[in-house]
Amino acid sequence: MKNKKMFLILAALLIIAAVICIIIFSGGQKPVTPAEDATSEGKVLNVYNWGEYIDKDVLTSFEKQYGATVNYSLFSSNEEMYTKLLSGASYDVIVPSDYMIERLLNEKKLQPLNKDIIGSLDGLADGVRNLSYDPDNTYSVPYLWQTVGIVYDKTRIDPQKMEEKGWDIFLDPEYDGQVFMYDSERDSFMVAFKALGYSANTENAEEIQAAYNWLREMDKTVHPAYVTDEVIDAMANGEKWLALVYSGDAAYILSENENMAYCAPKQGTNIAVDAMVIPANAANPKLANTFIRYISEYDNSLMISREVGYASPNAKVLEALSGPEGDYEGNDAYIPRAGYEKDEMFHDNEVLRKELSELWIKVKLHE
Repeated sequence: MKNKKMFLILAALLIIAAVICIIIFSGGQKPVTPAEDATSEGKVLNVYNWGEYIDKDVLTSFEKQYGATVNYSLFSSNEEMYTKLLSGASYDVIVPSDYMIERLLNEKKLQPLNKDIIGSLDGLADGVRNLSYDPDNTYSVPYLWQTVGIVYDKTRIDPQKMEEKGWDIFLDPEYDGQVFMYDSERDSFMVAFKALGYSANTENAEEIQAAYNWLREMDKTVHPAYVTDEVIDAMANGEKWLALVYSGDAAYILSENENMAYCAPKQGTNIAVDAMVIPANAANPKLANTFIRYISEYDNSLMISREVGYASPNAKVLEALSGPEGDYEGNDAYIPRAGYEKDEMFHDNEVLRKELSELWIKVKLHE
């Protein structure tokens, strides 16, 4: 009997020691398995994201690991996505831009993230930390980020001239017929605002009128072609000398055409962050949090950023892709600049958006 008690005590001590070892070697946290992390078998996760903005292998591996099906839908603008949400559509994860997240938060259309599932965000790059619309990442986790700049043919345009003129290069008659301008009122007015020394979020009527006049002069001087995503292949093929381009698309263009270079003018530009959020009416919030954590992990963030050319919010991924032997080594468009005081994020302002939209139509109609 005494030996039996001694055996039980020793067995208990061994079990306790084993548990302590597990805790120590797991950093003080209980290991989380897919089954514990989310009851996902057979569930459908509805994700709404921009087009051409993910490596599909990441979705496949998520489905395999968690036994879930990802229903992956695409939108082409923040406004399209917003209209879909207003119609009552239910998604588990959406990926809006910064100013749209502001709007969704103000209208209480998002739910807080589960930080126990999401885990630490200490690995975020400096440029996507403490963002004004959600400084503590209570509701959002950055997905990809970018600047807006100019892709130009350095065999046709001297890089020094490009740096000196900045946005005003679009007013140079030497480039008549050689310009692509992105067909976006907010981005195009940003160019004019920054060229004139104004905020990209100005509500001043005189400054808005001055920017409109600047864009009219641009239209009459260089007769730009107004484009959207077709600018990517067009500039990769060297069809024109100058184009307003998002940095992620610029990174691809530079990788395809060695004659092309990228400039984010010193007058300032837009810094844009697209982030993962969970709508208030999400059907599977627990699985949604798991998906957000999964996308944010190093290997998956690396695959996505490598595939699409937009900058990862993960500092180590940025270093790996832009460093020695990285896919974007020496590519000036890949890493958005951070900490430049004249750069800004767009803020949600429906009145300004509508006014710029109406003026932009007049610019394109040559009025």
